[in-house]
Amino acid sequence: MKFMKLGSRPDSFQKDGADIRHAATDWVTDIVVNTGTAKFYLHKFPLLSKCGSLQKMVEVPDGEINISEIPGGATAFEICAKFCYGMTVTLNAYNVIAARCAAEYLEMHESVEKSNLIYKIDVFLNTSVLCSWKDSIIVLQTTKSFLPLSEDLRLVSRFIYSIASKVYTDTSKVDWSYTYNRKKLTSENGIDTHWNGVIKQHLVPEDWWIEDLCELEMHLYKRVIMAIRSKGRTQCKVIGEALKAYTDRRIPGFVNRTMIRKEDVMKNQSLLETIVELLPVEKSSVSCSFLVKLMRTTNMLNNGEMYKKKLIKKIGCQLDEATFSDLLIPASAGQITRYDVEIVLNIVNEFVMQSSSKLQTSNSIFMVAKLIDAYLGEVAKDPYLSLTYFIDLADMLSGDSRPMHDELYHAIDIYLKEHPGMNKSDKKKICSLMDCRKLSMDIGMNAVQNDRLPLRVVVKILFFAQMRASTAVSACADEILGNVPSLIHQETFSYGSSRSGATTNTDDEENSRIINRSIKSISDKSEKSVEESQCASSRNIRY
Repeated sequence: MKFMKLGSRPDSFQKDGADIRHAATDWVTDIVVNTGTAKFYLHKFPLLSKCGSLQKMVEVPDGEINISEIPGGATAFEICAKFCYGMTVTLNAYNVIAARCAAEYLEMHESVEKSNLIYKIDVFLNTSVLCSWKDSIIVLQTTKSFLPLSEDLRLVSRFIYSIASKVYTDTSKVDWSYTYNRKKLTSENGIDTHWNGVIKQHLVPEDWWIEDLCELEMHLYKRVIMAIRSKGRTQCKVIGEALKAYTDRRIPGFVNRTMIRKEDVMKNQSLLETIVELLPVEKSSVSCSFLVKLMRTTNMLNNGEMYKKKLIKKIGCQLDEATFSDLLIPASAGQITRYDVEIVLNIVNEFVMQSSSKLQTSNSIFMVAKLIDAYLGEVAKDPYLSLTYFIDLADMLSGDSRPMHDELYHAIDIYLKEHPGMNKSDKKKICSLMDCRKLSMDIGMNAVQNDRLPLRVVVKILFFAQMRASTAVSACADEILGNVPSLIHQETFSYGSSRSGATTNTDDEENSRIINRSIKSISDKSEKSVEESQCASSRNIRY
């Protein structure tokens, strides 16, 4: 950390209790300065020679000057007073802003005396503190206690600009010691950093600065990120990673989903809204999982609809990147369902709107359809999930988006199991979502034995299963007939060869046996399908 020492005389300030301080000299004190929390018994000459504001206040009737509004209070005034006496004081990143604001309040300008305290502090800031990444962050953080004066003196903006500029430092010139919140170097952990006697070069990533900025309060962090983005030289994904790191650090329960205390709700609402405002507009600048976590937290904190709509739009844009667990957003207060299905409906609707505008690829649509079918299978377990929500969500994507309907069948079956009181009409509605032609053979055989399905649906499944079996028989027969010319050719080619007639007859018999076995296998499958059809049709189920 950078520091600067001012003055050369020994520090002779003494305390009498908690609220009385005086300069221990042979001279009798002739002025009392009250800072509100402490009284200083000092001498006029050293103070008035450097403090323009005290020159105007010295003629008070009772001889006591009240400066209770001085920035930094008694601690900051003591630094200024010691400077007036020529005593040694040390300025560093933690106290320099307090001293600068107090000196401004006391009017310690060059017009009062040359090389006054304001001048000394500005030199220290420009030549040392602003050149240091670590100190710049510390100093910027301290400015919050001295608003609005620190803002009026352009201290805040100067350090924001300094930090934003340092983000673009060539990484080859950045050492890990440049940051102060990172893990130790491998050499510090006892790991060999040499290779054949040559020191290995530590590669610094583009996002080396992310964790350090997490130290800043939200209003300062926002301005730094905006300053970085305004330069237009940082990749949007790096900005996204910075926002994620800050959110993970600052919002309790964001990572592990713990409850947020009531007294922290308003603070976290504001923080979350700022994060959403700062999200880059570019697609995939942040992960879909992070966006859904923001949505989940927004739901929990009951943030405004404007922020929810922005998140819905961004999630819908990259829904194909989501995982099944991402969409399991807990229902907000007042909802009877376990999960907030309405938000997922809005997200999928946004995705569908973008796909209709050619903003989504066919592969993305297939992935989202698979994702939604898995989601339906989970929410279908909720006995309070309405049929309307289930149908609307399943029907949101067209039939072409699902090459197979096995997962959709599972979801429908779970819903029927969890809602045993459904009437025939509702069963017909939910089963109409399923295309029986897109069920695999195994799932079809399972479905025809499912007592929860209406008989009409079972018959349709059997019908398409028989058609599939017939098609398979025809395809196999065509394949066999297609092989006949090659068999004839083989027989012709073998005629007159050195092999005996008995050997040729043996080959023909073997080919005949193979053909007969294939036809019998297909016939057996067809007969089995017919038997299963008759068995299922004989069930006493009323339409």
